[in-house]
This record gives sequence, C-alpha cells and structure tokens, in this order.
Amino acid sequence: MAIYSVKEIYYTIQGEGFYTGKPAIFCRFVGCNLWTGREKDRENAKCNFCDTDFVGTDGLEGGTYDGSQSLALKIISLWPSAVRPFVVLTGGEPLLQVDNELIKELKNNNFKIAIETNGTILAPKGIDWICVSPKIGTKIIQNFGDELKIVFPQKGLELKDYEEYDFKHFSLQPMDGKLIEQNTKLTIECCMKNPKWNLSLQTHKIIGIN
Repeated sequence: MAIYSVKEIYYTIQGEGFYTGKPAIFCRFVGCNLWTGREKDRENAKCNFCDTDFVGTDGLEGGTYDGSQSLALKIISLWPSAVRPFVVLTGGEPLLQVDNELIKELKNNNFKIAIETNGTILAPKGIDWICVSPKIGTKIIQNFGDELKIVFPQKGLELKDYEEYDFKHFSLQPMDGKLIEQNTKLTIECCMKNPKWNLSLQTHKIIGIN
C-alpha cells in the first residue's frame, strides 16, 4: 500500500494556465527533485525561483494518507457539486508520489485529473491534462502533453528549444518576485513577438485567493 505525504488539499479557483477560472480541488504533494523547499538551499537549487511552500504536512487537510482510497476519499469530500469533479495534482513535484494506484482510484470516483509537473519524471497513464513547467538546465522527460507553461524569463532559456515538443498549448507566465512588473512587461512583449505562446497570469494572486 502506497503512503502519500500531502502538504495541503483545498477547493479553489484555478488561477493560471489554460484552465484559469475553473473551480478545482488542489492536492499539493510534499517534496521536489529540484529544490528542498528550504530557503538556505534556494540559491544553489536547480529551481531557485519557486514561490510555493511544499515542505511538511501542516497545511489545510495536509497529512500522511495510507493508500490511494484514503487520499481519494478526502479529495472527493471537498467537492461541492454533482458536476464531474476536477482535481489538480501539484507540488513541489507531484510525480515523486503520484502513481497508477492513485490515478485509478481517482478515476473510480469520476475525477477529471490534471497534473502540474516540472517534466523531469514521466507521468503515469490516465491523467487527463498534463501541464509541464520546465526549468532551465533540467532534462525534460515528459516532453509531450496538453500544456507547456514556462515561467519567464529564465536566464539562458530559448523558447525555440521547447517549441517542437508535442503539446497542444504553449504559454509564458511572468516570474513572480521583486521584478514582477518588469517580468510581466517582458513576457507580454515576448508573446506579441512569438504568437505561438499565450500569456498566463497568476490571477489567484491578483484577486487574493489560494
């Protein structure tokens, strides 16, 4: 039986990417293979601009879940409607933990499943929407899916290196932080020059929700 370590599970509005505005349950898994999540390690991390807390199990509905059924039942309990439930598996890096067993259990509960991954681990079959957010300097294994969403700008990153990947949608998202205003302008300009790419904004931060 698999044991899943989860930072938090909560019902919200998807704030970024293709599904911006869609009600969803977010299940955030503990851990990442590109950064420990600890500030002391940020400078030397493969991904040093992460804006997410994925350390520990102390978030809303966070904890250690014994088995896929236990986790799936907790997730489904947060869905408020008879409409087909939608879950976003995220992290950290969710594919360190997400497996065939969990996908099967979520499908048994009629979930539409989306995942947000850095692309360094191959996703199991059965996921309905794969969103890959690559980080410069990493080897992308999951180079196909539904959405390629790049945090922009990243030093040394060339968009053309990713444009031949097999994705249906391509988007650029301004890197958050002290330079967010400047980065937003740069991202808009880049999308205008390269219309293959759409602009993605973190609207959940703009409207003040998780």
